[in-house]
Amino acid sequence: MNYLAPSILSADFCRLGEQIEEIGKAGAQYLHIDVMDGVFVPSISFGMPIVSSVRPKTDLFLDVHMMVTKPERYVEEFIKCGADSVTIHVEACDKVAETLRLIKSHGVKAGLAINPETPVETLLPYMEMVDMVLVMTVHPGFGGQKYIPECTDKIKEVRRLIEEKHLPVDLEIDGGVNLDNLQMNLDAGANVIVAGSAVFKNDITKNVKAFLGTLLLPQE
Repeated sequence: MNYLAPSILSADFCRLGEQIEEIGKAGAQYLHIDVMDGVFVPSISFGMPIVSSVRPKTDLFLDVHMMVTKPERYVEEFIKCGADSVTIHVEACDKVAETLRLIKSHGVKAGLAINPETPVETLLPYMEMVDMVLVMTVHPGFGGQKYIPECTDKIKEVRRLIEEKHLPVDLEIDGGVNLDNLQMNLDAGANVIVAGSAVFKNDITKNVKAFLGTLLLPQE
């Protein structure tokens, strides 16, 4: 199953509730929430209050992406605020296995992310512990970046790993994804598509429906 996960990093925060309602009505299934700490990545975004404010207002799957050093300090708080999944970065966590177990112990989905320069082999010890792998297709920390073409091969490699191990693991991509490169990424094996400016710029409903027009087509 393919899913669209609009990233609120690109939303208009003066109209956040309205825009979240619009993407839901247009058919998006996930809401991607980028948490940045100014340490692991250069930018600072938002934290628990956003998740707790959004949760009562939407039935969308809240996909929390923690670009945070030592995320184990905060995962339980994000879950209490209403996260449906919590994704941590392998590069930012000293206790990856322990943190993944902690996330899953609360009955939510656990994801593990890798940056563009991080080898896929880094994921190997954790593949049977995760519900989703997130491949960053830009350098994390800023919205609006261009897709890094070399990441397509990494997506293919992760998909091959998932299939070889027969694992029920989703493959999410985040960064620079738009309608022009969407099919290429689906062909590479991604099935959860994060899109920021490509959804929230201009006509949100039209953009969501355009993405879903490709995402929901039967894939070969």
